[in-house]
Amino acid sequence: MGEASAIQDQIPDNHCFGCGPHNGHGLQIKSYWSGDDTSRCEFTPEQHQCAGPTQYLNGGIIATVIDCHTICTAIADGYRQAGRATGSGDKIWYATGKLDVNYRAPALIDAPAILEATIVERGPKKTRLTCTLSSGGRVCATAEVIAVRVPDNW
Repeated sequence: MGEASAIQDQIPDNHCFGCGPHNGHGLQIKSYWSGDDTSRCEFTPEQHQCAGPTQYLNGGIIATVIDCHTICTAIADGYRQAGRATGSGDKIWYATGKLDVNYRAPALIDAPAILEATIVERGPKKTRLTCTLSSGGRVCATAEVIAVRVPDNW
């Protein structure tokens, strides 16, 4: 199932702060298919992305990586559903319609954050996904995301 290059690297003109390979100041997350409807991302935090207590990852960064991982998964799935390689032909874009994050435990700043997204439901205009973020061997956040198809010129 795994592809040689990250989903984000296949999306043309992706300048997003969280996932855009064309944003040198961004988080540069990389997601890969791990199953038919599942994707995985390993994000290594940097010390300046800490929360108030410096041993933990900031909650906004957690939300951002969940958001970007799931939306990029929806975009890649949109290309799959169209029968095309990610990034080929007319652009397919999704944007966040809903991001519902439940924080369960602090995520460690000095350990990789492992994100696993699952497509739960797909339609012509919306894709619903769930995501977990784990760190240090425990689930630190769970999320439900609605990805909404937007025009290719958005």
